[in-house]
Amino acid sequence: MAGIVTEPWASAENGNASMTAKGSSRELRHGRTAHNMSSSSLRKKSDLRVIQKVPYKGLKDFLTNLQEVILGTKLAILFPAIPAAIICTYCGVSQPWIFGLSMLGLTPLAERVSFLTEQLAFYTGPTLGGLLNATCGNATELIIAILALTNNKVAVVKYSLLGSILSNLLLVLGTSLLCGGIANIRRERRFDRKQADVNFFLLLMGLLCHLLPLMFVYVATAETPAALVSDMTLTLSRGSSIFMLIGYIAYLVFQLWSHRQLFDAQDQEDEYDDDVEEETAVISFWSGFAWLVGMTLVIALLSEYVVATIETASESWNLSVSFISIILLPIVGNAAEHAGAIIFAFKNKLDISLGVALGSATQIGLFVVPLTIIVAWILGINMDLNFNLLETGSLALSIIITAFTLQDGTSHYMKGLVLLLCYFIIAFCFFVDKLPQKQPNGFHMGLQQINNVVTGITGTGGASST
Repeated sequence: MAGIVTEPWASAENGNASMTAKGSSRELRHGRTAHNMSSSSLRKKSDLRVIQKVPYKGLKDFLTNLQEVILGTKLAILFPAIPAAIICTYCGVSQPWIFGLSMLGLTPLAERVSFLTEQLAFYTGPTLGGLLNATCGNATELIIAILALTNNKVAVVKYSLLGSILSNLLLVLGTSLLCGGIANIRRERRFDRKQADVNFFLLLMGLLCHLLPLMFVYVATAETPAALVSDMTLTLSRGSSIFMLIGYIAYLVFQLWSHRQLFDAQDQEDEYDDDVEEETAVISFWSGFAWLVGMTLVIALLSEYVVATIETASESWNLSVSFISIILLPIVGNAAEHAGAIIFAFKNKLDISLGVALGSATQIGLFVVPLTIIVAWILGINMDLNFNLLETGSLALSIIITAFTLQDGTSHYMKGLVLLLCYFIIAFCFFVDKLPQKQPNGFHMGLQQINNVVTGITGTGGASST
């Protein structure tokens, strides 16, 4: 069948064909992240019978690729938003419309990038494929962050990255546990805590890197020059970002090589599942690579539209930039993998849902955030890890609440409901937050508050210790 490429290691001889294909499919899944397994639930099988009647091989291969890449997802209905956003940009349509259409267009693109990286994994092998999946798993957030940096919108970068972590820890995981608990209310729902523990260790390390620059602001005295506090915060943030990237690289080695078995728990249920269809590559390597490059460029274009129009959309919709960046952007950008996590939770496959939520949060916190700091450093932009008190406090409490929720290795709908309510509380907090946008690095506000407190104490005539 033209355009259909079989796995190189999926061929078998006569009687052992089924067993070999089964083992090959399982071996390939070792190179898949939970993101890919989650988004695969949104894909639909393509019917290529009409395309196979096309007499010209080149045209047949092109139509096959078009069918698999564009129409092979249940989110294909959102693809028209992409040309609509481009047309609206050049036709002078109001910017809030461009912003909304661009966010809708990013939704299927994020799922298709996951699909394409999985297709490439059929040719690169499970280990390199897993590394590719781990690198491209949050490409949308990384592209938006870098483009916002080039426009010197540091606050938008911080808000969007924080929102991605919060949505994964509270919204995705909470919805998965709630829906899965209700659907399997009479079944015991257990999961392997080992994978979750690794993610929480890394998330707490990332939280430490956020807290220390914030503490610099509040331990400074009234006589400390603001420029000195800024310089110390910036230097600490850049150094901490390097250590965070080292931690993430070690996490990849731990996940893909030394302790791979801890992250393969989601496959155990399917080992003897007769309903599992054997998976093969549906497009060639170079076709997948070309589509991946093309879709990355389209993501960059739509991300540029989002960054350029976010302030206008904020004013038009009477919503703060922080609410749009922390709540709306992550929900739309990660809708595909979020939906997949919920679907697997309905099937009582909590390991996959946990892998999506915790794995994505870890990737954002330990890879995308520090990489953004390094990129800003290269571009000469002063961006640090001080996300301000309200934002950092929300992150800290979210990590702690989620860790306590998963500590016993069991799940029920009440845990999901609490996580979901926590997310709604945080969302409502930023919804009512109408304060002016903070300084990009946040140290001015904290230092000014300290100076006011010190001035107020000395001004009342009270004795001050030296």
